[in-house]
Amino acid sequence: MTGTRPRRPTIVDVAEAAGVSKSLVSLALRGDPGVSEATGARILATADRLGYRSNRLARGLVQGRTMILGVLLTDLANPYHTEVVAGVEEAADARGFTVLLAHGRRDRKRLEHQLDALLQLNVDGVVVVSSWVGPRALADAARRVPVVMVGRPREFAPGVDTVANDDVAGARVAVRHLVELGHTRIAHLSGSGSPSSRSREEGYRETMREAGLADEVLVRPVGTDREKAAGALVAAGPSAVFAVNDLAALAVLDHAPPGVSVVGYDNTSLAEVVRPRLSSVDQPRAVMGTLATELLLERMGGRTGDRHEVLTPTLVVRDSTAPPRP
Repeated sequence: MTGTRPRRPTIVDVAEAAGVSKSLVSLALRGDPGVSEATGARILATADRLGYRSNRLARGLVQGRTMILGVLLTDLANPYHTEVVAGVEEAADARGFTVLLAHGRRDRKRLEHQLDALLQLNVDGVVVVSSWVGPRALADAARRVPVVMVGRPREFAPGVDTVANDDVAGARVAVRHLVELGHTRIAHLSGSGSPSSRSREEGYRETMREAGLADEVLVRPVGTDREKAAGALVAAGPSAVFAVNDLAALAVLDHAPPGVSVVGYDNTSLAEVVRPRLSSVDQPRAVMGTLATELLLERMGGRTGDRHEVLTPTLVVRDSTAPPRP
């Protein structure tokens, strides 16, 4: 005997069981004040008894809004990305929106494919937590729904709001801290060439030059092997290292001998749990996610002009930095 797949209850089933019209059920499920309290309670109880769940996507096609926000991020394993998403989720939930997550898996083509997939699902807006999505793809998406990018773009896309961190200022405060501790051999483990990593390297070089340490500049890119890059950098003998992010800083800590100071970037949850606890430049990740959501909602409300918000980071000093050993 072949089993049959259970049929999902529909709004028609609820209407028949409650003895009311389909339109009245629809009004009751939306909480319309025109439905009496007694009738509304009876309809909701009937829907619950039948196991009825509204089809949000189908309803969105009719109403023009799904109450779903898409979030596209580069790397789910990077706590910076997940902590930004936490800010998006909190702000979205407070306004009655659900968040749908899409993960690019550090693949540029997959990122753009996932962006298109979110648009196909009729999300009301998209927060892009990635600098890997090109301006053309962002602008194309923004012609369909509001789009906000969290991070520093390669170039601004028309119609796309941005929320970024002042990466040059963050690098400067990190390197200045190491200089003030007395370090002169300060190296930089740089990023993969993204706008943010280039800006952090720029801030590093500027501050080294201002400190009279231009001849001591030592930069190594992370490349595809973070551990190998960190090992090669430490082998060059710096007394301190400024790393492009916390993940890179942890790789440096794994290879550095005692006494080498290390500063990371992002101040993710990893900074508190690693030993020694990591000094790190703090981007307010949750605040950035919250602000991105607010900008999306402003766009939905009719704002047309682009907004580009830049937040100033601060340095959180912990155990991984100290004066150089004699």
